[in-house]
Amino acid sequence: MNAHATFEDVLQQSALRWPQCIALVSGDERLTYAELWRRISERADTLRREGPEERVVCLRAQSSADWLIRYFALHLSGYVAAPLERDTPGALLTAISRELNAATLPPDAADILYTTGTTGRSKGVIVSHRAILANSENLIDAQGFSHNLAFVVNGPLNHIGSLSKVFPVLMLGATVVLLDGMKDHNAFFRALNYPAAKVATFLVPAAIRMLLQLSGEHLAACADRIDFIETGAAAISHADMKELCRLLPHSRLYNTYASTETGIIATYNFNDGRCMAGCLGRPMRHAQFVITSEGRIVCTGPTLMSGYAGDPERTASVLRNGKLYTSDLGEIDGEGMLHLSGREDDIINVGGYKVSPLEVEDAALSSPLVADCLCIPSPHPVTGQALKLLVVPAAGCAFTKRTLALFLKERLELYKVPLLYEEVPTIRRTFNGKPDRKSYLTNQSR
Repeated sequence: MNAHATFEDVLQQSALRWPQCIALVSGDERLTYAELWRRISERADTLRREGPEERVVCLRAQSSADWLIRYFALHLSGYVAAPLERDTPGALLTAISRELNAATLPPDAADILYTTGTTGRSKGVIVSHRAILANSENLIDAQGFSHNLAFVVNGPLNHIGSLSKVFPVLMLGATVVLLDGMKDHNAFFRALNYPAAKVATFLVPAAIRMLLQLSGEHLAACADRIDFIETGAAAISHADMKELCRLLPHSRLYNTYASTETGIIATYNFNDGRCMAGCLGRPMRHAQFVITSEGRIVCTGPTLMSGYAGDPERTASVLRNGKLYTSDLGEIDGEGMLHLSGREDDIINVGGYKVSPLEVEDAALSSPLVADCLCIPSPHPVTGQALKLLVVPAAGCAFTKRTLALFLKERLELYKVPLLYEEVPTIRRTFNGKPDRKSYLTNQSR
């Protein structure tokens, strides 16, 4: 990996090597590598002549070829791109732009990606050109991206989960198929039938659960076409892992450890015959991790962020001497594989016992009565906090607290079984599929 190279340098080489191969598919639009590079170059020339004076350019993320062309052209013409949620109000976009352009950024800055803010105020993470290339090489090496692959990108392009998949595909002369979310399952399955030798995709756990519940047979019908599926951004339940293995017995199914701050660190093919819950695999090519005495995961390598934009104090609190101290808790097994046990911020103290809500949710999701759930703390006069489980009942199932509590008592220690239960129509999630725990905790404190 050339320390001074950019992804756009690599993309230009792809255009020279595979000019007539299809690079991007978006709706009815098909762009070859030659056409893609021509349009990026033309847009970059325009930006050099007529672009803004500010170094950072904020843009609302769109799942379209034109949006990606603009994004790459910003890099090519020397700007830093700050992709934001598509519904970001104009006044907020202006305020963010002003804040970012007042910040001191390193010369190698490529992007500023905003975290979802589920555990605090949303933060602008500085991602370098070097980190983009290192993340891409990690994915190629660990997950087997190839030239004859069509990769279906269906998530928001302002988040590392989906944006990071565009780079390795275009580095190899393969095809990116863009979808505008997962609301239309028919469009998703049409994309899986794109005429390529292999297809792959990234799906957050919530999307996987929805597919398993509503379109499991359709997914199984694509089993011979799906090379691999990657999941991440949130914890996937063990029940869903096992069901996905059953439906796709010959596909590689990856559970990946990544974040905006760390980059893409580790991955585990859980369709290995063992299907280990919570396992995230060994470190990738450009990554390493250790566990502190408190159980926190610490990452090193060129995939790490350069810092938080305009916030040196917050940066120094997590990034020290080339090490990124995460809030995630985990352990490393005898095979050198990482196992996640939750987030330090999410751990619930119940009368002196520390409970990971992920473990409670995983047990509840194995029940046929539960379509979705979320475990949160609730004030209690004796223990200080009690476990509360918000439950979305499975279709056609009558939810009762007693039935679910008895189910959980067979699978969890007694102190981990929730005391309180509430039926809800949906679980609120962030734009990238994570449970929005922060919003529930904020509502309870009012």
